[in-house]
Amino acid sequence: MKRKASGFTLVELMIVVAIVGILAAIAYPAYTDSARKGRRAQAITDLYSIQLAQEKWRANNSTYGTLANVWGTVTTSPATGTAYYNLAISGNTATAYTLTATATTAGGQNNDKAGGVSCTPLTLNQNGPVGQAACWAKN
Repeated sequence: MKRKASGFTLVELMIVVAIVGILAAIAYPAYTDSARKGRRAQAITDLYSIQLAQEKWRANNSTYGTLANVWGTVTTSPATGTAYYNLAISGNTATAYTLTATATTAGGQNNDKAGGVSCTPLTLNQNGPVGQAACWAKN
């Protein structure tokens, strides 16, 4: 009496490996895009926090402050962990300022795009976001 062999054949195993590879090839880009979008949202939150700090500073002083005045020594977003954006304030006067968050190469953040538009740098001034409307959209 012949006994039937049990287990997987090499062909079956290769089919499973191919399926897993295809799923990974689809899932990984979606994951990295989602992670970039989340890090961009953190940078936008930081810019808005700095904007609020600027208005508070301006209420007590005759001009808008520097990043050190309003935000302290932190110059990256997020303030802890890997720095995905460099934060800066420029053109601060008694009536205006410009905040920028420039993406770093960490995690490929400098490749962040929304609607085909590069999301670096993110710019915010005393009137609100400047340019790149797709990057500031909440979706």
